[in-house]
Amino acid sequence: MKGILKTIGATLLLVFSLTGCSDFEEINTRPDAFGSDEVSAKYFLTGIQIELYAPNRYPYWRAQLIHADRFAGQFTFGYNGCWWSGSLAYNYSAGYTDAAYNWMAGYVSNLSVYQNFVKEGGDLENENYYAIGLIMKGLYYQMYTDTFGMVPYSEALDPDIITPKLDEQAQIYQGVIEELDQAMALIGNQSVTGEGIEYLEENDLFFHGDLQQWKKLANTLKLRMALRAQGASGASFAETAITEALQAPLLNTEMDNALMEKDTEIDQYGNAAYGDIWHNFGGIGSHWNVGKTLVDYLRDNNDPRLSKYAKPIFGGDFTFTKPAEGSAASLFDKHLDFVLGELDNAGVPYTREDSGDEVSISVPQDEEYYVGQPSRLNSEIYPHIKNDLFSEPADWIINPKNQGEEIFPEVVFTAAEGNFLQAEAIVKGLSSGDAQALYQEGIRQAMKIWRVEDSEIDEFLANEEMALLNGTEEENLEKIAVQRWIAAYTDGFEAWAIVRDTGYPVELANGVSDYDIYSAGTLNGKYPQRMRYGNQEYNTNGANVEAALQVQGPDEQGTELWWAKN
Repeated sequence: MKGILKTIGATLLLVFSLTGCSDFEEINTRPDAFGSDEVSAKYFLTGIQIELYAPNRYPYWRAQLIHADRFAGQFTFGYNGCWWSGSLAYNYSAGYTDAAYNWMAGYVSNLSVYQNFVKEGGDLENENYYAIGLIMKGLYYQMYTDTFGMVPYSEALDPDIITPKLDEQAQIYQGVIEELDQAMALIGNQSVTGEGIEYLEENDLFFHGDLQQWKKLANTLKLRMALRAQGASGASFAETAITEALQAPLLNTEMDNALMEKDTEIDQYGNAAYGDIWHNFGGIGSHWNVGKTLVDYLRDNNDPRLSKYAKPIFGGDFTFTKPAEGSAASLFDKHLDFVLGELDNAGVPYTREDSGDEVSISVPQDEEYYVGQPSRLNSEIYPHIKNDLFSEPADWIINPKNQGEEIFPEVVFTAAEGNFLQAEAIVKGLSSGDAQALYQEGIRQAMKIWRVEDSEIDEFLANEEMALLNGTEEENLEKIAVQRWIAAYTDGFEAWAIVRDTGYPVELANGVSDYDIYSAGTLNGKYPQRMRYGNQEYNTNGANVEAALQVQGPDEQGTELWWAKN
């Protein structure tokens, strides 16, 4: 992959040449330029894949980690020694929000350049690359609109429109599904993008150029969006789209996973990973822990992914000191009971000794106890949240670059979700088939991504209540939603969308109410439903933003999106 990115760097020079020429053939008049037989859209595809799923460290940190992963309840800050409080992002911050918005809104420029190159009459015309671009556009817009709500879509790629309108979500969803259908029709039965310089292989970080896999991805994305839209006002297109998607190939098997390999060598400002934040900011301050809800589901259901997702706690000796005065002093006993209650809940043994205003506990070390840290803890309980009492992410997730260590890939779309979505459609009565078999296959595929042994998967499926769709329709939908959410670990944007769409896990969707423990945040304890628009959008496109707010509702984190579960 490092060599591929070097190639991209060289060909970026070509972007400026192409965008500055009215005729691609003009390049041939320059002896130092690339010839037409040396240029292919494949060199630009890699860049738009990386920019969407592994951008440079700045948006990776401020969009993915600080917002999406934490709103998803899968990573959390706020332990004693962390630089970032548990309330971060739950309390609106213009700087952090602007960083996330500017990255995501700005992506459309790179996508537009690519699509203009490969469209009919473009300098690098190729309908197969155009179809891939439409699918990338679908992946992007589903993430973009599910994060902010109404966003520029129908006019966004028009170079003659400087201030595009913000489209309603129903129109974006319907438009994306139509473009996915167009992409699948363009691909048809083809398996490769072309011959010679047009042949796509290693430059495609998802499927190594296999067009039929791209077609499956498009169809599975169509099913995801149609199921999310189904039941929402103005989503009359959804049930037809669901039926169509279920009649065509979907991502189902281990070979179908779209997992983008992480480069372990190149600079973090070209292709970021969690390890760039974990290690490069320095010390324990820039670390984070795995969320309580996720660890509880895995631990309490004997899920073999637990040790793949998280590390056991370090344990050791800890002292809790009662503050001398103030509300934190009066809440000391409640705070201590809360922390010890989390250990009790996880079955962690400890000894306790009280001495005046101090309480000391001793927790066994070098034993495999897993304890998730609750989300959005407030500043008053912060001194008592000892990092070594809670589980950090597994090394595979946070490994540093340039050390020769493997890093878990970016999750783009998985076969697990393809199976879960089919099971969901059947349980909802929108299709026929064996929901139980599809649900268990979804669990199997989700576990295999994390290299769980087949024997462990078989044992889980045979013995755990969580592996069975044996309840009411709503209980079965809850299990499917929770498993989709678990499988979306490290894909915070989708995990967060699942909670808002389904209402599960309820522990997250219900928000918080005990402000002695948790931060109320900007939402007075409610669960975040969206991110606010960046100030750049107001500064450059303010009239259209204001028009959108009249339709969507106020620009607040609590404003529900079009498809949200009420």
